Amino acid sequence: MIKTAVASFVIPTALLIGGCAAQPANAGDDPAAGVEFASASDAEPVAASDPAVTLPAVRQDFSFAGEITQGGWIRGQAPSGTVSAQLGETPLKLDANGNFFAAFDRDAGTSELLIATMEDGSTVTSELTVSPRDWDIERVNVARRAGGASESFMRRRQPELDAIWDARIADSDTDGWKEDFIWPLSGRISGRFGSQRIYRGEPGSYHSGIDIATGGSGDPFVAPASGVVTLAVEGFSLEGNLLIIDHGAGLNSAFLHLSQIDVQEGDRVEQGQVLGRIGSSGRATGPHLHWSLKWHLTRLDPILFTGPMP
Repeated sequence: MIKTAVASFVIPTALLIGGCAAQPANAGDDPAAGVEFASASDAEPVAASDPAVTLPAVRQDFSFAGEITQGGWIRGQAPSGTVSAQLGETPLKLDANGNFFAAFDRDAGTSELLIATMEDGSTVTSELTVSPRDWDIERVNVARRAGGASESFMRRRQPELDAIWDARIADSDTDGWKEDFIWPLSGRISGRFGSQRIYRGEPGSYHSGIDIATGGSGDPFVAPASGVVTLAVEGFSLEGNLLIIDHGAGLNSAFLHLSQIDVQEGDRVEQGQVLGRIGSSGRATGPHLHWSLKWHLTRLDPILFTGPMP
């Protein structure tokens, strides 16, 4: 059970400044809107029912909004007094006001549970209904290519995978996740998130991002939201020239196959800032931008952050 705030309070003498009571944090925009005293010596208790005094609102449940579907996301606020919160088994990072970001994998089930743990050890839960999506599935009557990566390839590949892992689990001091995301560039969507081939009943890996083609190499792209550069490398075996931006709260963007990178690791970037130029480096069939979004280990659909291509 959540305990509500005490019905009345006394403004301490230590908070009196120049004969006026210092206002509660959200008492209003006008610093003179509170109760005034002639001096600290004649300060009197003020009842919480006094219309000039506003107590913080007590949230007894989660509040949230977003795209509650496979590959989607929510932004929200935890109940008042929350010590920790999680979506399923994934911990949520709460800011000073209890705001959080959470998301749903491409293959998420039909329900997820938000859980808040309170100071007294009790919990508040909210069950979410996650809508399924009709993915672009192509069934082909050929066998999936046999065999895996060679030992020599994996000797080269493993350090790349380690660098990508480290970049995508970074916990940077940034709140780009709170912004309304924009498209990194305009163009034709040549590959959609979640599309997949089934080889004689055996599923191949699904497309983990969205591909944007503009017709030629060298077109600039911008940051869809603010963040910190956690990886900026050239010549990776599959991704080519690769850039990863941490937007905070476990959310990050990766940009693949670039012809040029204009930022460095550790740089803070603002939404709309030019990050580099698209290309066909790495394993790509032509110039395009591959943009993928992840929240921790969860892969997300960028178009659910931006809306349709303008």
